[in-house]
Amino acid sequence: MLRDALTAFAQTFSPEYRRVLLRSVGLAIGLLIALGVGAHYALTYFVTLDLRWAQITVDILAAFGIFIGAIFLVPPVTSLIAGLFLDDVAAQVERTDFPEEREGQALPIGRSLVLTLKFFGVMLAVNLVALLLLLVPGVNLVVFYVANGYLLGREYFQLAAMRYRSEDEVALLRRHHGIAIFLAGLVIAAVVSVPILNLVTPVFATIFMVRLHKRLSRAG
Repeated sequence: MLRDALTAFAQTFSPEYRRVLLRSVGLAIGLLIALGVGAHYALTYFVTLDLRWAQITVDILAAFGIFIGAIFLVPPVTSLIAGLFLDDVAAQVERTDFPEEREGQALPIGRSLVLTLKFFGVMLAVNLVALLLLLVPGVNLVVFYVANGYLLGREYFQLAAMRYRSEDEVALLRRHHGIAIFLAGLVIAAVVSVPILNLVTPVFATIFMVRLHKRLSRAG
């Protein structure tokens, strides 16, 4: 698994994936900026103080809070973006690294959209809870890594595996290799927790999980 992760990380920045990586990162930055601007506008609109120094203090604290909040919003935002680029990245991995095997089939757009939005909602709720626990030392980190490790592993593995299998087959495979998939999810969560680097998560996680699915399939 560590070899798969290192290989996937190196491939993320290779020429074959550069175009989709730049598009993914650009879209993630755009969404985070839009959310940040919207949150700041709402806060300053509803909170106005007569004293200039007090208003400046509120603005500074708001900007800091939005920055911290953006860190916790990266997992759901990148999971949403992953649904847009996963099939392109997965197909490239399959053609480049597994040319002797048949290429998977992309999910129907409607089904892919439903799964992506459903997962986005779950990820958003979990990370908002982790954000609310920010003032509880240690607990928020445990929630962040365990919850995101489980959810990210589950989601990316499912999307990669469903190019070859039905949802029922994927569920069985996921249960059989639950520990390995969770550990892979923890690796993805570790990348997500690093500012700036976490913007490459959709491409890295897709490459990683395509390779992991291939290896687990061969292992039966």
